[in-house]
Amino acid sequence: MRLLFVLGLLCLVGLGYSQDSGAKLLASKNILNEWLVEGRDLTIRYSIYNVGSSAALNVALADETFHDSDFRVISGQTRVQWDRIAPASNVTHTVILQPMKSGYFNFSSATVMYQPSEDAEPIIGYTSSPGEEGIVPFKDFDRKFSPHYVDWGAFAVMILPSIGIPFLLWYRSKSKYENAALAAKNKKH
Repeated sequence: MRLLFVLGLLCLVGLGYSQDSGAKLLASKNILNEWLVEGRDLTIRYSIYNVGSSAALNVALADETFHDSDFRVISGQTRVQWDRIAPASNVTHTVILQPMKSGYFNFSSATVMYQPSEDAEPIIGYTSSPGEEGIVPFKDFDRKFSPHYVDWGAFAVMILPSIGIPFLLWYRSKSKYENAALAAKNKKH
């Protein structure tokens, strides 16, 4: 909700200042996962909005924060380029990564470079920064969210004697009294 508010505010401020010609881009970087887990997929979405009055040309997005020693790219690219982004439109790009280490990681902003018009110098901007997030070790995540079949199986084996032995004793005495009652009933007739 806060992100939408900030994005809307940036759009309004951008529109207020951009009554002249030229493209103006707003860019955001969002982590889509609720839990960041070592060895599990991590989805990052980049959104670029053109709030200017003309198309943005030669738009390049580069995110250098994901080093090969810390993350493995599963799908997508950390460097992408678009020929143009029309005015009052947007593009999104998604990257799926896999964290290789647990701990805290600073998800800083990506770089956006574009030309506001054909004869203009390139402008360098930055996406929003999600900030520092904790990457949970897989063992901790699995301990918290797995169905624990082995644990439940061990529990069932351990409680079987405490439930099974009293049941067998009850069943044996019940059968003995039923047989005695049946024999007494047959003797009377």
